Amino acid sequence: MEILTVRDLSFRYTLGTEDAIKGVSFGVEEGDLVAISGPTGCGKSTLLRMLKRELTPMGDLSGTVLLDGVPVDKIDPRTAASSIGFVMQRPEQQIVTDKVWHELAFGLENLGTPQDVIRRRVSEIASYFDIENWFETNVADLSGGQKQLLNLASIMVMQPRILILDEPTSQLDPIAATDFLATVQRLNSDMGLTVLIVEHRLQEVVPAANKLMIMDRGGRLLHYGKPREVCARLSERPDLLMAMPSTVRMFASMQGKGECPLTISEGRQWVASFGNSVQPDFEEEDRAAAEDATPADGATSTNVPALELDDVWFRYDRHGHDILRGTTLTVKEGEIFCILGGNGSGKTTCLGAVAGLNKPYSGSIKIFGKDIKEYKNQSLYRNCLTMLPQDVQTIFLRNTVREELADAGKAAAELPYDIDSLMDKHPYDLSGGEQQLVALAKVLATEPRLLLLDEPTKGIDANAGSHIIEILKKLKASGVTIVIVTHDVEFAAMAADRCAMFFRGEVTSTGTPRAFFSENNFYTTAVNRLTRGYFRGCITHDDAIRALKAQKQ
Repeated sequence: MEILTVRDLSFRYTLGTEDAIKGVSFGVEEGDLVAISGPTGCGKSTLLRMLKRELTPMGDLSGTVLLDGVPVDKIDPRTAASSIGFVMQRPEQQIVTDKVWHELAFGLENLGTPQDVIRRRVSEIASYFDIENWFETNVADLSGGQKQLLNLASIMVMQPRILILDEPTSQLDPIAATDFLATVQRLNSDMGLTVLIVEHRLQEVVPAANKLMIMDRGGRLLHYGKPREVCARLSERPDLLMAMPSTVRMFASMQGKGECPLTISEGRQWVASFGNSVQPDFEEEDRAAAEDATPADGATSTNVPALELDDVWFRYDRHGHDILRGTTLTVKEGEIFCILGGNGSGKTTCLGAVAGLNKPYSGSIKIFGKDIKEYKNQSLYRNCLTMLPQDVQTIFLRNTVREELADAGKAAAELPYDIDSLMDKHPYDLSGGEQQLVALAKVLATEPRLLLLDEPTKGIDANAGSHIIEILKKLKASGVTIVIVTHDVEFAAMAADRCAMFFRGEVTSTGTPRAFFSENNFYTTAVNRLTRGYFRGCITHDDAIRALKAQKQ
């Protein structure tokens, strides 16, 4: 029986020139887990908000959304609020109280639920989500993973029939993201909860889903059905195929026969069928690539490190605990350096210290051989250093994208996305991925020598991410040094010259992407998990395809 029905749904934002959603129709059975994918700006988030009437934006709407056959706008407010739960992309955006226990009780209190019922439901949900140990904690002290888990628990205490999630792991580290998605899958399987999830980490979501929806540009529904069947239809759309699990991409690239593997386990069985007698010399290829990656004509190198941190200590509060604990690292001029690590490990704090936003109480920071304290009168930010923050909305100052990008020029022209339709929109009305791309163009317009990026691929589809890598490598070739904080291990494997692991306020290891990801079990790429033990040193899709083709020769 269909619990949710969408018929010929179209939507255009106020002042918009094109439909964000166009003629979308589909049905969701009770107990379905629907994974939703599509390019940045195709209307995925808008579609989800159409399903939750309290979040439906202003604009021209046509078509029908039915819950149990009843239009959602005809359902009484109490039922509408509790029947459909919604978890947003940014954890902080949804939390409204100061304590964990109060956040769990807040929704029920607003519905006028009796106190004894609230106590019973809150205690049950806190036990289910293993929240007891931080039940009385201030929400401001939680890690990103804990905040998003709290958001999910706060929704589930309302006992919804449908759970909608809009890129819930975009700000979570790989381990926290895996734990979060495993919890969602458990809710679906244990409780029969109907789930619709927009997610760019499809390696774990697609195998768990029983339906896969592919949106295309223009807000159209391209494919909807069983995951294996939908994935088989994407061979002629490489831009959409890039977002699929590594197992699917590898199978398509090798023109595999039979049933497409979805899980890592299925993928390893398929890889094993090729044998492992040939071992491509990736290390030799890496050395050759490094020799070819010399700065372009006109780019200069001083042989002085672009960035040096020596025994840096920092805390936000005099009486609080240290966030940076003797942080020491060196970034060479003209390299792309990626920093990975868990939520709350200090990565963003470190980037803020390099940008001069956080003032360490001990240690030194040098930028191009000059102590950061010697940069006077904002000289640090004049064609020297620029930072793209994690919350890109903080850099938007104008009423339209056109005004924001007035000075971006060439940087805007190189965006991996057609932004003509966005020019007259307010930056806050863009999707998360679109905001990320516009903000990137804005910071690149400053023409920095040292570029700091905090989660630059957040909310961006894999195809746009690959174009961003091209932009970053062009910048590197022109002599720009780039330091990136990221949870996106696939992006780091393809983009970085070196990677570093951040743990409890310090750098615990550094290495080339191949060495770094080949030696990790959890902070590694899906391709490495697929091929480990069969082919040595595979960390990217291209690595795996070269190895598999070598076996077929």
